[in-house]
Amino acid sequence: MVRTIVDEVQLLLGLGLDVGDVNSGQMALRALAIYAIMLVLAQLASKRFLSKASAFDVIVAIMLGSIMSRAINGSAPFLPTVAASAALLALHWLFATLAVHTSLGALVKGEPCLLIKDGEIQEDGMRKAKLSENDLQEALRLHADDPDPSKIKRAYLERNGRISIIPFRTEPKVLDVSVEDGVKTIRIKLE
Repeated sequence: MVRTIVDEVQLLLGLGLDVGDVNSGQMALRALAIYAIMLVLAQLASKRFLSKASAFDVIVAIMLGSIMSRAINGSAPFLPTVAASAALLALHWLFATLAVHTSLGALVKGEPCLLIKDGEIQEDGMRKAKLSENDLQEALRLHADDPDPSKIKRAYLERNGRISIIPFRTEPKVLDVSVEDGVKTIRIKLE
């Protein structure tokens, strides 16, 4: 009974056939099977993996796509390809766990790079990040609504490649206006 089910699955998926002998129906079924397998593997791996939080995550996603595509088109054996993908996700999970609990995090995921400090552009950070002032001004326009770095307390190129911006907190200006002869003082708060 079990043997006939295995034989039927192999026939449906065209397992063991040469690449040129896999028909479109078998390839479509392989794609569905790989999709289901990847959903399970991704759920077991990590929620971070799905967010592609850093180059560390993007590299694994690209590799998985490349590996699993071979199982779909038949250019690599189906089950060993699935096993290789599971091993890659297990390694990703292990490195992510080690990165949280050891100093491996900076090596695997990188470090943020300071671009602006107290309104001053940090030239070393810009060079390290390989960003031009035009790139920085674009980020300031998009995220701070103003390309003027003097209005920014801190800006970083984060590990995921995005620029984060922390503007200066402005205190509201208070203007006291007094009027003569028995009229109360009016206080106006300008923000």
